[in-house]
Order: sequence, then structure tokens, then C-alpha cells
Amino acid sequence: MAKHRKKIIIMGAAGRDFHNFNVLYRDNEDVEVVAFTATQIPDIEGRKYPPVLAGKLYPKGIPIYEEAKLLDLIKKHNIDEVVFSYSDVPYQYVMEKAAYVMSAGARFAVEGGYPTMIKSTKPVVAVCAVRTGCGKSQTTRKVAEILQSMGKKVVAIRHPMPYGDLAKQISQRFAKLSDLDKHKCTIEEREEYEPHINSGVIVYAGVDYEVILREAEKEADVILWDGGNNDMSFYKPDLLVTVVDPHRPGHEISYYPGQNNLLMADAIVINKIDSADPDGIAEVRENIALYNPEAVVIDAASPLKVDKADKIRGKKVLVVEDGPTLTHGGMTYGAGIVAAQKYGAAELVDPRPYTVKSITKTYEKYPDIGILLPAMGYGTQQIKDLETTINRTKCDVVIIATPIDLSRIIKINKPYVRVYYNLQEIGTPDLTTVLSAFVKGSKRSTKKK
Repeated sequence: MAKHRKKIIIMGAAGRDFHNFNVLYRDNEDVEVVAFTATQIPDIEGRKYPPVLAGKLYPKGIPIYEEAKLLDLIKKHNIDEVVFSYSDVPYQYVMEKAAYVMSAGARFAVEGGYPTMIKSTKPVVAVCAVRTGCGKSQTTRKVAEILQSMGKKVVAIRHPMPYGDLAKQISQRFAKLSDLDKHKCTIEEREEYEPHINSGVIVYAGVDYEVILREAEKEADVILWDGGNNDMSFYKPDLLVTVVDPHRPGHEISYYPGQNNLLMADAIVINKIDSADPDGIAEVRENIALYNPEAVVIDAASPLKVDKADKIRGKKVLVVEDGPTLTHGGMTYGAGIVAAQKYGAAELVDPRPYTVKSITKTYEKYPDIGILLPAMGYGTQQIKDLETTINRTKCDVVIIATPIDLSRIIKINKPYVRVYYNLQEIGTPDLTTVLSAFVKGSKRSTKKK
């Protein structure tokens, strides 16, 4: 009699879900992963996790469905267990999904953390956050800069953003800007990779993070995990730095899996102190003291710099902000709005009357975005839709507050200015203090198991 294999569906968003499968289920003969479901990211559903990644137990690959079909799939395939595997969602959301799954007759599980962390042969510094949009990217860049100044060869490994051909994205290496074109990177990928490349840091990313790690180890003194959303590290960190945001006080203890990052952190960066409400800062400090009193707490700001700021004053401006911060992160403003206010814009122009196709759908899915434009660009067509929307919008100036120069990939038919922001530490202790101890070997994480 054939042994019963536990039937599983993995709920995901083209990141943590694939990683959980790779490290926990791919070669597990006691489990049959029937399907993935996908949300958050457009155009993932309807595809397959390819056989080259799925392994010998799945010669035809594994289908990916939209999450809306989950309950039907549970009943159709008599699913035993559903594994929740994506990030940056409130606890209420997670347990609502659990309730639906259990009402359909399956068990509900959450995977992540230490059982899914791969051990590196090189020291690992991980930078994570409690929410999207906390300032993790500029913190990661600052960590890389400090380690480089100490003579270390830093290789960054970025949380996955595999939105193209998965079989071709098993392991990707980015050492120069032309590699972004070679791999047909989305805007979101470019926003994360380009600043590292400009600073002389090689970036790896892709789908199979065991393969990626082993390649990166060949040319690194230190592996720098550059986390995405508020997901946990895929690698066992020797030093975990977690970024929190006092503009959203309380989120550090009410979002999954951001609170995990708070609890596991060796150092916690309270970012945006220069612009946050004092009560919000105080609440975040209280939660850190309550939940992780052993962590080193670093105060920081992310001051902005604008090229050609004089072009803003008295003008009608269209503000283009980092996409995931507005969608997944739930923020209704960013550095571009701050720049418009600081430099005297006469009016913020609402882009919604001018949107087309996929950009229109973005506003329908995230109606609270408001009068600014998220730099969505998960594929060639969406990048084109973003370009069309910008060029249709009736404004005097475009304020680009994304980490990359959008004019490199789209043609803008009106004047534009760019907003830059980097991490600025306030007082001590600071990241140099923490990283100096790490390099000397006296600060290794005591929170690992």
C-alpha cells in the first residue's frame, strides 16, 4: 500500500514561499506540495514553479494559483495543511487566513525563522525591518559602507524578487549596471540593486538561496543579508540589525513577521527620528525595552537631499514614491511629499485621473495611496504604463523619490528632480560601534539556536 504523503499548499508572494519549499519540502518524500498560491505581486499566478527548481519529486513542476482560489483548491485536492509564507501583514490578517483555511478542513501552519535559515561559512550580517518602508535599504547601504571602510569585501544577498522566468533566475549576480538590463530587472529590483552596485558592492539574488549563498561565499569576507518587506533572514545571522519606524508606532509588535525581527535583533535602529512625532518615538522605545531589552538601540534619521530644489517652489508637482512602501507598507507619503512641502511646491497633482491599465488597477487594489504615484514596474508593460501615466499627468515638475533614476528606464516629457536619502546616525551607540565589535569577534548573536 502506497504511503500517504501529506498534501500541502504554500501561500506566498514569490519569495518566502519558494524559500520555504526549497529548504523544507523539496526533497521531503513525506510531503506533496500540490500548489502555491500568490498575492501582493501581479502576474505571478497562472505560472509554474519549474521542474529545475522543484526537484525530482515534481517532474512537471508545481502550479501557482491566485490566492482567491485557495479554498476551492483545499476542497478539490483534499489538502491536509496550508503553510502561510509571505510577509508584512498585520496579525489580524494572518489569523483571518487561518480561520478560512481551518473552516475548509485543513490545518494552518506558519514556517520561517531558524528552521529555514541556511548556515554560511562566512560571517553574516543581516539587516531586516518591522515593516516595509522603515529605511532598511539605506541602513543596509550604511552597514556595507562601514564594513568596506574596515577593509572587508562585502557581498550583499537581496531578499527575492523573482518576477520573471524562474528557471533563469535560480542565481543572479549583479556587479555592474549593465547586469540590470541583462537580467531584465523590474523597477523594484533596480531600486534595491543599483545603489549597492554604485557603491562597489556585488549583489546576488534569485530563487534558490542555497545555491546563491555558496556562490557569494566564494568572493566575500562578509555576507550582508539585505532583507525585503519585513521578512526574516534566509541565513543564520551572526549579527542581526532590525530597523523600526516611529511614524508607525506599535507596528513593531503587531505585524508578521516584523515582531520576530524585533525579538531576534542584536541591534535596533530607530529611524526617522528627525521627522517623527515624539510620542511615536517614545512608544517604539517602550516596546523595544519591553520585548528586547538586551538589544543595542541606535537613533537615526534619513535626511533628504534634492538636486535642483529651486525647480519645486511655486510649481504644480507630481510626486513619484517608492512603490512597495505605498502598497505593502501602507504609507500615504514618503520622501517626495516631504521634499514638496519643504521646498514650497504650490500644489500636489493627483495622478489618478491620468492613470492607465496596470497603474489604474494598482489604485483600485490600494485605494488609500492618495495623491502620489507609486513607482510600480513589475514587468515591461507595467513600466510602460508608469511612463504613460507620468507623461499624461498635467504638472510642472515631477519629483522622483525612488532609490534609482527613473529616467534611465523611462522617458519623462517634463522637468523632473530627484530626491536622495541616506542614513544619518544620531549620537552613540552607532553602527560603527556595533560592527567594530562584530568584526573583532566580540559581538556574535546570542539569540541563535
